[in-house]
Amino acid sequence: MKNIITQFSRIFVGILFIISGLIKLNDPIGFSYKLAEYFSEPVFNMPFFIPFALAIALFLVILEVVLGIMLLIGYKTKFTVWSLLLLIVMFTFLTFYSAYFNVVKDCGCFGDALKLTPWQSFTKDIVLLFFIIILYFNRKLIQPLFNNNVQNIVIYASIVLSSLLGVLVLNHLPLIDFRPFKVGNNIQKGMRIPDGAEKSVVEMVFIYKVGGVDKEFTEKDLMNIPEGAVFVDRKDKVITEGYVPPIHDFTMEKEGSDYKEEFLESPKVMLIVAYDLVHADEDGLAKMEKLHIDAKAKGYQVIGMTASSPEEIATAKKQFGMTFDFYFCDAITLKTIERANPSIVILDKGTILQKVHHNDLADLKF
Repeated sequence: MKNIITQFSRIFVGILFIISGLIKLNDPIGFSYKLAEYFSEPVFNMPFFIPFALAIALFLVILEVVLGIMLLIGYKTKFTVWSLLLLIVMFTFLTFYSAYFNVVKDCGCFGDALKLTPWQSFTKDIVLLFFIIILYFNRKLIQPLFNNNVQNIVIYASIVLSSLLGVLVLNHLPLIDFRPFKVGNNIQKGMRIPDGAEKSVVEMVFIYKVGGVDKEFTEKDLMNIPEGAVFVDRKDKVITEGYVPPIHDFTMEKEGSDYKEEFLESPKVMLIVAYDLVHADEDGLAKMEKLHIDAKAKGYQVIGMTASSPEEIATAKKQFGMTFDFYFCDAITLKTIERANPSIVILDKGTILQKVHHNDLADLKF
Protein backbone atom coordinates (compact mmCIF):
# COMPACT_ATOMS: atom_id res chain seq x y z
CA MET A 1 0.00 0.00 0.00
CA LYS A 2 2.84 2.37 0.88
CA ASN A 3 4.41 1.73 -2.53
CA ILE A 4 1.14 2.43 -4.37
CA ILE A 5 0.68 5.76 -2.56
CA THR A 6 4.31 6.70 -3.23
CA GLN A 7 4.11 5.88 -6.95
CA PHE A 8 0.82 7.78 -7.27
CA SER A 9 2.41 10.79 -5.53
CA ARG A 10 5.41 10.51 -7.84
CA ILE A 11 3.26 10.55 -11.00
CA PHE A 12 0.86 13.22 -9.72
CA VAL A 13 3.56 15.65 -8.58
CA GLY A 14 5.81 15.02 -11.59
CA ILE A 15 3.09 15.59 -14.18
CA LEU A 16 1.71 18.66 -12.39
CA PHE A 17 5.16 20.26 -12.20
CA ILE A 18 5.79 19.57 -15.89
CA ILE A 19 2.41 20.98 -16.96
CA SER A 20 2.75 24.04 -14.75
CA GLY A 21 6.30 24.66 -15.95
CA LEU A 22 5.50 24.24 -19.65
CA ILE A 23 2.49 26.58 -19.45
CA LYS A 24 4.67 29.30 -17.90
CA LEU A 25 7.57 28.49 -20.26
CA ASN A 26 5.18 29.19 -23.12
CA ASP A 27 4.96 32.76 -21.79
CA PRO A 28 7.90 33.52 -19.46
CA ILE A 29 7.44 37.28 -19.88
CA GLY A 30 3.96 37.00 -18.40
CA PHE A 31 5.35 35.06 -15.42
CA SER A 32 8.09 37.66 -14.98
CA TYR A 33 5.39 40.32 -14.58
CA LYS A 34 3.99 38.31 -11.66
CA LEU A 35 7.41 38.04 -10.05
CA ALA A 36 7.93 41.77 -10.50
CA GLU A 37 4.62 42.26 -8.69
CA TYR A 38 5.90 40.21 -5.75
CA PHE A 39 9.16 42.21 -5.75
CA SER A 40 7.31 45.55 -5.85
CA GLU A 41 7.15 47.96 -2.90
CA PRO A 42 3.55 47.14 -1.81
CA VAL A 43 4.37 43.42 -1.47
CA PHE A 44 7.93 42.43 -0.46
CA ASN A 45 9.59 45.78 -1.20
CA MET A 46 12.53 44.23 -3.07
CA PRO A 47 12.71 46.48 -6.17
CA PHE A 48 16.37 45.60 -6.76
CA PHE A 49 15.18 42.19 -8.02
CA ILE A 50 12.76 43.63 -10.60
CA PRO A 51 15.41 44.03 -13.37
CA PHE A 52 16.18 40.32 -12.97
CA ALA A 53 12.54 39.17 -12.94
CA LEU A 54 12.67 37.69 -16.44
CA ALA A 55 15.91 35.77 -15.77
CA ILE A 56 14.49 34.44 -12.49
CA ALA A 57 11.23 33.50 -14.25
CA LEU A 58 13.08 31.54 -16.93
CA PHE A 59 15.20 29.73 -14.35
CA LEU A 60 12.17 28.77 -12.22
CA VAL A 61 10.00 27.50 -15.08
CA ILE A 62 12.81 25.43 -16.60
CA LEU A 63 13.57 24.10 -13.11
CA GLU A 64 9.89 23.09 -12.68
CA VAL A 65 9.89 21.15 -15.95
CA VAL A 66 13.22 19.44 -15.32
CA LEU A 67 12.41 18.51 -11.71
CA GLY A 68 9.09 17.03 -12.84
CA ILE A 69 10.90 14.87 -15.40
CA MET A 70 13.60 13.92 -12.87
CA LEU A 71 10.91 12.72 -10.46
CA LEU A 72 9.07 10.69 -13.08
CA ILE A 73 12.19 8.84 -14.26
CA GLY A 74 13.69 8.52 -10.76
CA TYR A 75 16.82 10.57 -11.41
CA LYS A 76 18.93 11.50 -8.35
CA THR A 77 15.98 10.94 -6.04
CA LYS A 78 17.37 12.58 -2.91
CA PHE A 79 18.34 15.79 -4.73
CA THR A 80 15.07 15.83 -6.70
CA VAL A 81 12.75 15.39 -3.71
CA TRP A 82 14.66 17.93 -1.61
CA SER A 83 14.51 20.45 -4.47
CA LEU A 84 10.78 19.87 -4.91
CA LEU A 85 10.23 20.28 -1.18
CA LEU A 86 12.14 23.57 -1.02
CA LEU A 87 10.37 24.86 -4.12
CA ILE A 88 6.87 24.00 -2.89
CA VAL A 89 7.57 25.49 0.56
CA MET A 90 8.57 28.75 -1.17
CA PHE A 91 5.49 28.69 -3.43
CA THR A 92 3.21 27.88 -0.47
CA PHE A 93 4.57 30.84 1.48
CA LEU A 94 4.05 33.16 -1.50
CA THR A 95 0.49 32.02 -2.17
CA PHE A 96 -0.43 32.21 1.53
CA TYR A 97 1.03 35.71 1.75
CA SER A 98 -0.91 36.74 -1.37
CA ALA A 99 -4.17 35.30 -0.06
CA TYR A 100 -3.92 36.47 3.55
CA PHE A 101 -2.78 40.03 2.78
CA ASN A 102 -4.69 40.21 -0.54
CA VAL A 103 -1.73 41.72 -2.40
CA VAL A 104 -1.31 39.62 -5.57
CA LYS A 105 -4.65 38.62 -7.09
CA ASP A 106 -3.29 35.79 -9.26
CA CYS A 107 -0.03 33.96 -8.57
CA GLY A 108 0.36 32.97 -12.23
CA CYS A 109 0.85 29.30 -11.27
CA PHE A 110 -0.68 28.20 -14.58
CA GLY A 111 -0.12 31.41 -16.51
CA ASP A 112 -3.19 32.70 -18.32
CA ALA A 113 -4.36 29.16 -19.10
CA LEU A 114 -6.03 28.69 -15.71
CA LYS A 115 -6.81 31.57 -13.37
CA LEU A 116 -6.82 30.71 -9.67
CA THR A 117 -7.80 32.93 -6.77
CA PRO A 118 -5.10 33.41 -4.10
CA TRP A 119 -6.81 30.96 -1.73
CA GLN A 120 -7.23 28.39 -4.53
CA SER A 121 -3.52 28.72 -5.33
CA PHE A 122 -2.64 28.25 -1.67
CA THR A 123 -4.88 25.16 -1.44
CA LYS A 124 -3.24 23.72 -4.55
CA ASP A 125 0.20 24.21 -2.99
CA ILE A 126 -0.91 22.58 0.29
CA VAL A 127 -2.08 19.52 -1.68
CA LEU A 128 1.25 19.38 -3.52
CA LEU A 129 3.15 19.82 -0.26
CA PHE A 130 1.23 16.86 1.20
CA PHE A 131 2.22 14.56 -1.67
CA ILE A 132 5.83 15.79 -1.71
CA ILE A 133 6.14 15.03 2.02
CA ILE A 134 4.96 11.49 1.22
CA LEU A 135 7.74 11.30 -1.38
CA TYR A 136 10.26 12.66 1.12
CA PHE A 137 9.58 9.93 3.69
CA ASN A 138 9.47 7.21 1.03
CA ARG A 139 12.44 8.24 -1.11
CA LYS A 140 13.83 4.71 -1.18
CA LEU A 141 10.74 3.49 -3.02
CA ILE A 142 11.43 5.81 -5.98
CA GLN A 143 13.54 3.68 -8.30
CA PRO A 144 15.06 4.87 -11.61
CA LEU A 145 13.29 3.79 -14.78
CA PHE A 146 16.41 3.59 -16.95
CA ASN A 147 20.15 3.05 -16.61
CA ASN A 148 22.43 5.99 -15.81
CA ASN A 149 23.36 6.79 -19.41
CA VAL A 150 19.74 6.97 -20.56
CA GLN A 151 18.78 8.98 -17.46
CA ASN A 152 21.53 11.53 -18.16
CA ILE A 153 20.51 11.87 -21.81
CA VAL A 154 16.87 12.47 -20.87
CA ILE A 155 17.72 15.14 -18.30
CA TYR A 156 20.27 16.97 -20.46
CA ALA A 157 17.85 16.88 -23.39
CA SER A 158 15.04 18.31 -21.22
CA ILE A 159 17.29 21.18 -20.09
CA VAL A 160 18.39 21.98 -23.65
CA LEU A 161 14.90 21.73 -25.16
CA SER A 162 13.34 23.82 -22.37
CA SER A 163 16.00 26.49 -22.84
CA LEU A 164 15.47 26.54 -26.62
CA LEU A 165 11.72 26.92 -26.11
CA GLY A 166 12.38 29.86 -23.80
CA VAL A 167 14.61 31.56 -26.39
CA LEU A 168 12.02 30.91 -29.12
CA VAL A 169 9.08 32.51 -27.32
CA LEU A 170 11.15 35.45 -26.08
CA ASN A 171 12.19 36.35 -29.63
CA HIS A 172 8.81 35.71 -31.20
CA LEU A 173 5.46 35.18 -29.44
CA PRO A 174 4.00 32.51 -27.13
CA LEU A 175 3.23 29.33 -29.05
CA ILE A 176 -0.25 29.20 -27.51
CA ASP A 177 -2.08 32.40 -26.59
CA PHE A 178 -4.35 32.00 -23.55
CA ARG A 179 -5.03 35.72 -23.10
CA PRO A 180 -8.35 37.48 -23.76
CA PHE A 181 -6.70 39.35 -26.67
CA LYS A 182 -5.84 36.20 -28.63
CA VAL A 183 -6.41 36.00 -32.39
CA GLY A 184 -10.10 35.49 -33.19
CA ASN A 185 -11.43 37.28 -30.11
CA ASN A 186 -13.52 40.42 -30.38
CA ILE A 187 -12.55 43.24 -28.02
CA GLN A 188 -16.07 44.68 -27.68
CA LYS A 189 -17.48 41.28 -26.71
CA GLY A 190 -14.67 40.81 -24.20
CA MET A 191 -15.61 44.07 -22.49
CA ARG A 192 -19.32 43.30 -22.13
CA ILE A 193 -20.89 42.40 -18.80
CA PRO A 194 -23.64 39.76 -19.24
CA ASP A 195 -27.16 40.54 -18.10
CA GLY A 196 -27.71 39.38 -14.55
CA ALA A 197 -23.99 39.15 -13.78
CA GLU A 198 -23.04 39.54 -10.14
CA LYS A 199 -22.20 43.14 -9.27
CA SER A 200 -19.44 44.30 -6.96
CA VAL A 201 -20.35 45.52 -3.49
CA VAL A 202 -18.41 48.73 -2.85
CA GLU A 203 -18.24 50.77 0.33
CA MET A 204 -17.23 54.43 0.30
CA VAL A 205 -14.50 55.24 2.79
CA PHE A 206 -13.77 58.83 3.80
CA ILE A 207 -10.36 59.81 5.13
CA TYR A 208 -10.11 62.67 7.61
CA LYS A 209 -7.11 64.03 9.44
CA VAL A 210 -7.93 63.88 13.14
CA GLY A 211 -5.33 65.20 15.55
CA GLY A 212 -2.69 65.01 12.84
CA VAL A 213 -3.49 61.36 12.04
CA ASP A 214 -5.38 60.09 8.96
CA LYS A 215 -8.43 58.06 10.00
CA GLU A 216 -10.98 56.23 7.88
CA PHE A 217 -14.75 56.64 8.27
CA THR A 218 -17.54 54.79 6.50
CA GLU A 219 -20.83 56.44 5.50
CA LYS A 220 -22.34 55.20 8.77
CA ASP A 221 -19.61 56.97 10.74
CA LEU A 222 -19.97 60.39 9.11
CA MET A 223 -22.11 61.71 11.93
CA ASN A 224 -19.38 60.80 14.41
CA ILE A 225 -16.53 62.67 12.77
CA PRO A 226 -14.92 64.89 15.47
CA GLU A 227 -15.04 68.65 15.17
CA GLY A 228 -11.96 70.12 13.58
CA ALA A 229 -11.31 67.02 11.44
CA VAL A 230 -9.99 67.90 7.97
CA PHE A 231 -11.16 65.99 4.91
CA VAL A 232 -8.23 64.33 3.08
CA ASP A 233 -9.58 61.90 0.53
CA ARG A 234 -12.32 59.44 -0.43
CA LYS A 235 -11.79 55.93 -1.73
CA ASP A 236 -13.93 52.97 -2.69
CA LYS A 237 -13.39 49.76 -0.75
CA VAL A 238 -14.47 46.58 -2.54
CA ILE A 239 -16.33 44.33 -0.11
CA THR A 240 -17.13 41.58 -2.61
CA GLU A 241 -15.96 41.64 -6.20
CA GLY A 242 -18.56 40.94 -8.85
CA TYR A 243 -18.15 39.81 -12.43
CA VAL A 244 -15.11 41.30 -14.13
CA PRO A 245 -15.13 41.02 -17.95
CA PRO A 246 -12.06 39.38 -19.53
CA ILE A 247 -11.14 42.70 -21.16
CA HIS A 248 -11.24 45.81 -18.97
CA ASP A 249 -9.28 49.04 -18.62
CA PHE A 250 -8.94 49.12 -22.42
CA THR A 251 -8.78 52.70 -23.71
CA MET A 252 -7.56 54.55 -26.79
CA GLU A 253 -7.17 58.01 -25.30
CA LYS A 254 -5.73 61.12 -26.83
CA GLU A 255 -5.92 64.65 -25.44
CA GLY A 256 -8.50 63.62 -22.86
CA SER A 257 -10.88 61.81 -25.25
CA ASP A 258 -11.37 58.06 -25.67
CA TYR A 259 -11.58 56.93 -29.30
CA LYS A 260 -11.96 53.19 -28.76
CA GLU A 261 -15.55 53.04 -30.00
CA GLU A 262 -14.53 54.71 -33.26
CA PHE A 263 -11.54 52.47 -33.90
CA LEU A 264 -13.21 49.26 -32.73
CA GLU A 265 -16.00 49.79 -35.25
CA SER A 266 -13.60 50.41 -38.13
CA PRO A 267 -12.28 47.79 -40.56
CA LYS A 268 -8.58 47.52 -41.35
CA VAL A 269 -6.96 48.98 -38.24
CA MET A 270 -3.32 48.35 -37.37
CA LEU A 271 -2.17 48.86 -33.78
CA ILE A 272 1.52 49.36 -33.11
CA VAL A 273 1.70 48.37 -29.44
CA ALA A 274 4.67 49.66 -27.43
CA TYR A 275 3.69 49.88 -23.78
CA ASP A 276 6.99 51.55 -22.84
CA LEU A 277 8.69 53.59 -25.57
CA VAL A 278 11.74 54.33 -23.42
CA HIS A 279 12.60 50.64 -22.98
CA ALA A 280 11.19 49.38 -26.29
CA ASP A 281 13.43 47.46 -28.67
CA GLU A 282 15.16 50.13 -30.79
CA ASP A 283 15.52 47.89 -33.84
CA GLY A 284 11.81 47.17 -33.60
CA LEU A 285 10.85 50.86 -33.34
CA ALA A 286 13.08 51.67 -36.30
CA LYS A 287 10.90 49.41 -38.49
CA MET A 288 7.59 50.97 -37.52
CA GLU A 289 7.48 54.01 -39.83
CA LYS A 290 8.08 51.93 -42.98
CA LEU A 291 5.41 49.50 -41.76
CA HIS A 292 3.09 52.46 -41.20
CA ILE A 293 3.60 53.69 -44.78
CA ASP A 294 3.11 50.21 -46.27
CA ALA A 295 -0.07 49.58 -44.26
CA LYS A 296 -1.51 53.02 -44.99
CA ALA A 297 -1.00 52.45 -48.73
CA LYS A 298 -3.20 49.36 -48.39
CA GLY A 299 -6.02 51.23 -46.72
CA TYR A 300 -5.23 50.65 -43.03
CA GLN A 301 -5.63 53.15 -40.24
CA VAL A 302 -2.39 52.94 -38.28
CA ILE A 303 -2.10 54.13 -34.69
CA GLY A 304 0.34 53.60 -31.86
CA MET A 305 -0.72 52.35 -28.43
CA THR A 306 1.42 53.19 -25.42
CA ALA A 307 1.43 54.03 -21.73
CA SER A 308 4.35 56.42 -22.17
CA SER A 309 4.12 60.13 -21.38
CA PRO A 310 3.57 62.79 -24.09
CA GLU A 311 7.21 63.84 -23.67
CA GLU A 312 8.43 60.29 -24.20
CA ILE A 313 6.15 59.92 -27.23
CA ALA A 314 7.54 63.12 -28.76
CA THR A 315 11.12 61.98 -28.17
CA ALA A 316 10.51 58.55 -29.73
CA LYS A 317 8.69 60.00 -32.76
CA LYS A 318 11.57 62.38 -33.42
CA GLN A 319 14.26 59.72 -32.89
CA PHE A 320 12.67 57.12 -35.16
CA GLY A 321 10.91 59.41 -37.62
CA MET A 322 7.45 58.07 -36.76
CA THR A 323 4.55 60.10 -38.18
CA PHE A 324 1.57 58.13 -36.86
CA ASP A 325 -0.31 59.20 -33.72
CA PHE A 326 -0.05 57.45 -30.35
CA TYR A 327 -3.03 56.78 -28.10
CA PHE A 328 -2.86 56.06 -24.37
CA CYS A 329 -3.77 52.78 -22.75
CA ASP A 330 -2.86 51.37 -19.33
CA ALA A 331 0.52 49.58 -19.36
CA ILE A 332 -0.88 46.41 -17.74
CA THR A 333 -3.55 46.16 -20.44
CA LEU A 334 -0.98 46.69 -23.20
CA LYS A 335 1.28 44.02 -21.69
CA THR A 336 -1.71 41.69 -21.72
CA ILE A 337 -2.46 42.45 -25.36
CA GLU A 338 1.04 41.58 -26.47
CA ARG A 339 4.33 40.61 -24.86
CA ALA A 340 6.73 42.11 -27.41
CA ASN A 341 7.62 45.79 -27.14
CA PRO A 342 6.83 46.82 -29.89
CA SER A 343 4.42 44.44 -31.62
CA ILE A 344 1.66 44.60 -34.21
CA VAL A 345 -2.05 43.83 -33.86
CA ILE A 346 -4.43 43.83 -36.85
CA LEU A 347 -8.10 44.55 -36.11
CA ASP A 348 -11.24 44.31 -38.20
CA LYS A 349 -14.20 45.92 -36.42
CA GLY A 350 -12.70 45.01 -33.08
CA THR A 351 -11.88 41.40 -33.97
CA ILE A 352 -8.20 40.50 -33.67
CA LEU A 353 -7.02 39.01 -36.98
CA GLN A 354 -3.24 38.91 -36.45
CA LYS A 355 -0.63 39.49 -33.77
CA VAL A 356 3.01 39.73 -34.80
CA HIS A 357 6.30 40.24 -32.96
CA HIS A 358 8.53 42.99 -34.35
CA ASN A 359 10.98 40.24 -35.36
CA ASP A 360 8.32 38.63 -37.57
CA LEU A 361 7.01 41.52 -39.66
CA ALA A 362 7.48 39.42 -42.80
CA ASP A 363 4.62 37.21 -41.54
CA LEU A 364 2.12 40.08 -41.62
CA LYS A 365 -0.71 39.58 -44.08
CA PHE A 366 -2.43 42.76 -45.23
